[in-house]
Amino acid sequence: MTNTVLFRNANLLDPQRPELLENHHILVEGGVVREVSDKPIHSPSARTIDVKGKTVMPGLIDLHVHVIAVELNLSRQVHMPNVLITLRSVPMLRGMLRRGFTTVRDAGGAGFAFKQAVESGLAQGPRLFVSGRALSQTGGHGDMRARSDYLISNDGACATCVRVGALARVADGVDAVRRAVREELQMGADQIKIMASGGVASPTDPVGAFGYSEDEIRAIVEEARGRGTYVMAHAYTAEAIARAVRCGVRTIEHGNLVDAPTAELMAQLCAYVVPTLVTYDALANEGESFGLPKESVAKVASVREAGLRSLEIYKAAGVKMGYGSDLLGESQRLQSDEFRLRADVLSPAEAIASATTVAAEVLGMSERLGRLVPGALADILVVDGNPLRDVGCLLGQGERIPLVMKEGVVQFDELGTVH
Repeated sequence: MTNTVLFRNANLLDPQRPELLENHHILVEGGVVREVSDKPIHSPSARTIDVKGKTVMPGLIDLHVHVIAVELNLSRQVHMPNVLITLRSVPMLRGMLRRGFTTVRDAGGAGFAFKQAVESGLAQGPRLFVSGRALSQTGGHGDMRARSDYLISNDGACATCVRVGALARVADGVDAVRRAVREELQMGADQIKIMASGGVASPTDPVGAFGYSEDEIRAIVEEARGRGTYVMAHAYTAEAIARAVRCGVRTIEHGNLVDAPTAELMAQLCAYVVPTLVTYDALANEGESFGLPKESVAKVASVREAGLRSLEIYKAAGVKMGYGSDLLGESQRLQSDEFRLRADVLSPAEAIASATTVAAEVLGMSERLGRLVPGALADILVVDGNPLRDVGCLLGQGERIPLVMKEGVVQFDELGTVH
């Protein structure tokens, strides 16, 4: 297949513009966008795709996925065979790409080998930014031992948390967390994920519980900064969020129970939030049927209803919101429904920005992702409909996204308009 593709007669969606730009032409060459113009572009060697009447937009970015979360019951999957977990993750990666997510940030579990598999073409999926194993304190959100288990290794790492199916590792104390960060970065992590409060899917920690001490968080942040990267933190309550951002955490994951003063603090410190509303819908509606423990199902209600209200608080304070889904197991098919839920509070343009320009900022890729401008990576979607009017055309499994291109290579093509 030729490396040069010309999209003609597109209605171009630029997340920085309030309306579609009609009758635009986009030339892709060598994996990047070479030219964008409202005048005809001449390229005799290009594969030409006429997209008249359709929307062309940048590929979507999901900042909170779990590639290896093949089960809703995370405690159960920790004990599954490594090869089985890995093989079950492959169709999930493909599904994300088919839904138009050309880039995802794994929030705990996937390591460098998953990036290698996608980049080499062994697995079809989105571009990956991986966190390796998330860091959790003993008894925290990443400690998946049942209360009856008491098996701990000499360095404080939970012995059951070294398998492929484990999203996290346990480390306690400043020296131990420094070493854990260094190990995850040495193994290829792009950023570091920590547990700064209790959570829903874990068995023994209340949602309102604190995670790491402030000294531990500062040590983790310092180690990440020393390698030119940042820390993302799972946190629900206002107090846990405030502690994390004061210690230098860059992105807050979930953040459902925020209050106005905390949101204002986040804005002052230029911290981002990545809400994940759709996962609570999924956990509440089908979690128990897919094996989520009853104690976890009971915890969902405490954060679910606060989710939409949190969007209003963040918006009023001027906190930038990235797109996240955080779905587990069979519920990963609902990834795009996050757009539907956000549309109750945010405009379609704001929801789309969260999955394009804002997400690109979080990744430090503003010049390369999130917009279709010269020099950007050619991550391109062709969409039936206008997402700026109705995000419904982005929902489902890509039924209204007939073409997906990642870095100049067409991954899915149902247009049949090649000349």
